[in-house]
Amino acid sequence: MRMSFGLEQKLQQKQMLAPRMIQSMEILQLPVLALQEKIEQEMNENPLLEVQEQEAESLEDRENPDLPTESEQEFVVDEATDNVDDFERLLELDQQYPDTFEDRTQRSVSQMEEDSNRKHDALSNLAAPSESLQDHLDVQLGELNVEPELFDLGTRIISALDSNGYLTSRIEDLLPVDADEDTVEHAKEALAIVQSLDPAGVGARDLRECLLLQLEPMHVFYEEMLKLISDHLEDLKDNRLPLIEKKTGYSIELIQAGWEELRKLNPKPGATYSDSYVPNVTPDLTLETTEEGEYVVKSEDGEIPQLRISNYYRQRLGSPDATKEEKEFIKRKINAAQWLIDSINQRKTTIARVAQAIVDHQHNFIEKGPEFIDPLKMQQIADKVGVHVTTVSRAVDDKWIQTSRGIFPLKQFFAGGTINEAGEEVTWDKIRQKLQEIIDEEDKAKPHSDDELVRLLKEHGLKVARRTVTKYRKKMNIPSSRQRRDWSKK
Repeated sequence: MRMSFGLEQKLQQKQMLAPRMIQSMEILQLPVLALQEKIEQEMNENPLLEVQEQEAESLEDRENPDLPTESEQEFVVDEATDNVDDFERLLELDQQYPDTFEDRTQRSVSQMEEDSNRKHDALSNLAAPSESLQDHLDVQLGELNVEPELFDLGTRIISALDSNGYLTSRIEDLLPVDADEDTVEHAKEALAIVQSLDPAGVGARDLRECLLLQLEPMHVFYEEMLKLISDHLEDLKDNRLPLIEKKTGYSIELIQAGWEELRKLNPKPGATYSDSYVPNVTPDLTLETTEEGEYVVKSEDGEIPQLRISNYYRQRLGSPDATKEEKEFIKRKINAAQWLIDSINQRKTTIARVAQAIVDHQHNFIEKGPEFIDPLKMQQIADKVGVHVTTVSRAVDDKWIQTSRGIFPLKQFFAGGTINEAGEEVTWDKIRQKLQEIIDEEDKAKPHSDDELVRLLKEHGLKVARRTVTKYRKKMNIPSSRQRRDWSKK
């Protein structure tokens, strides 16, 4: 081992991502709404970017619709030639389209006003925010005639409740460190007040207390339910009804009747006031069918503005009265704008190619439904399209496609699988469906164990390990055989 402070030359090979490639990957991963926000941000930061107005000439009227129009041709700063060809093209365009920069600016202002009005109308149609649990409880507490100290403690307790209405903190933790015993007793009294509010069960510190707070003498099987909640919640959870029968002297039928009434209580009283967020899904792609019956993926570009580089600033770059600083600024902004435009175009092309390859593979999914999905890995699509698997991952991330069967995330078309007894690939979704069918049809007096489920799946040509059956059963929220057993059937 040699230590030295001298200078040394070393030749190394390193893989480094260029800024342009990083930007392309970031743009590729963005869904439509996020891309719109990105474009809006870039337009605010780069004055050279403007929205491309629709040309009067349609794509069908062009000799070659795949080629860009003259105004859409790429413009990149060339130090050697001072962009003479581009400036000549700009002059021709100005003669062909003699609108001035001021006119374009005026149209941009009008467009901004229209966008603002459209956003205002959308906000006006939004539903008013629902009342939160804390607001609901605060109103009730304010209507009670309680002492100021109890009111303050009650407000503090209400603010500490979780989204389900439970008090997960200790009473002592809500008080100052130097709180005396009287303050602690007052806090407990305030907690009792909170627990008397609507909804019933709010302010409980555990499930047992939550259910007991909802239990009233008027309930059918009140005494039995009181006993079951107080002493046998764990036994009920594990379906140990014979053990409860032995300890309480209740019959199995009476225990099941009390258990049925107990299920009518709400274990999460505060969840009703929690906002349920439903994401706004905008499809990036639409699946169309040709006359020959083939599926063709089309990009949804209506939500994404078409960008171009301002002709005004291109002219300023070649203007003799432009300062050196102004030209340097325009050069940087032109390159940044062109990078963004190229990245958006590349995103569109890549997503469309990846989606088309997915659709070509998943014909059964499209024609018959999601239950007929075929095994598919991202590496297969990467090999077919000729890109890296990480590119496929970014291309399908949070992207949606509109089909005749509804809107699906592109990720849903990927499914792992295994090999059945006949040597054919079978998706895990089909195995889960068959597992559900077997459990639905079982005799609840003698439900199948996981070992028996493995044997029955094998009889259907599906060879699966026991640990896999257990894992999927738990993911599907299917209880164990003991918990599924109906003790009234003997």
